[in-house]
Amino acid sequence: MTPMVSASVDTAALHHNLQVVRRWAPRSRVMAVIKANAYGHGLVAVARALKSADSFAVARVDEGLTLRQAGIDTPTVLLEGVFDREQLDAAAAAHFELVVHTPEQIELLRAAAAGIRFKVWLKLDSGMNRLGFKGGAFDLALAALRDLAAVQSPVNLFTHLASADTPELHATTDQLARFAAATGSLPGERSIVNSAGMLSFPQAQADWVRPGLLLYGVSPFADSIGADYDLTPAMTLHSHVIAVKELVPGERVGYGGDWTAARPTILAVAAIGYGDGYPRNLGSGAPVLVNAERAVLAGRVSMDMIGIDVTDLRRTPVLGDPVVLWGAGLPVEEIAVWADTIPYELLCGISQRVAVDLR
Repeated sequence: MTPMVSASVDTAALHHNLQVVRRWAPRSRVMAVIKANAYGHGLVAVARALKSADSFAVARVDEGLTLRQAGIDTPTVLLEGVFDREQLDAAAAAHFELVVHTPEQIELLRAAAAGIRFKVWLKLDSGMNRLGFKGGAFDLALAALRDLAAVQSPVNLFTHLASADTPELHATTDQLARFAAATGSLPGERSIVNSAGMLSFPQAQADWVRPGLLLYGVSPFADSIGADYDLTPAMTLHSHVIAVKELVPGERVGYGGDWTAARPTILAVAAIGYGDGYPRNLGSGAPVLVNAERAVLAGRVSMDMIGIDVTDLRRTPVLGDPVVLWGAGLPVEEIAVWADTIPYELLCGISQRVAVDLR
């Protein structure tokens, strides 16, 4: 049975994008970020497609355990670390690497069972003010970790950039300066940059880069699309036409009647809505592909349906005709602008009733 809404994920695109990342960061290893269900693309499927990455990064223990249960044994970093003894023991059994960013996590490691040895990434809060140690607290944390039997030597060094997608700001150069001052000539591997930082600040690529969005073929910058960096969109979000109507001038469409036909109009209805993760705040005029031609939304996005003005298409659609909401031929970056959001939110927002198909 053909699903009404599906997200196809192109394995070849994932492979290609990983190779593009390696060309952009030729002296660094790649920690592929596949948290949040691989940005909506399917955690296990994407991990298998990106098996040539040097390691994976997920946010939480349960994401990492999903990989291990699927038989994926690639080195995996827990970006948020662990928060209780049960998580610590699970991480040890699964051989996860830990980001450490609070004193409480150091105490958990102090109480670890004998024989456990973690590869640890100590996080410096270099200016994002989210996770990590600042100033003298960073030095104290490093000294404490060095004394723990549960921590492999040397301790690795980690930070996260808050504004790398707006490189014209001074914030990132300030963060890089703080990281350099705090880590100096310390031993240990370093990881600093995400997708935007990797492109905008190549001098900070260090031992490991942490691409996320780039792997899925999407630009991290507001004024560009993935194709500008030789990337291929991995996800295409599909639906189908389920009704076609003819409207006379003056007739309204959808909840609230926000859109009014200004001319004799052919309206197609497609089976997708905010219940599938298609953003409700998209307004009339937002682009949609119907039979690979551009058309525009007409009226509000409903839970399960959208209206599309197809009057100007070369052929009037019929029931079952394909509709593309973003992906091949329609960059998700463009839809994000119409929705006043970022591509990350659209990709991660795909709901559980959307069938994800790896191709």
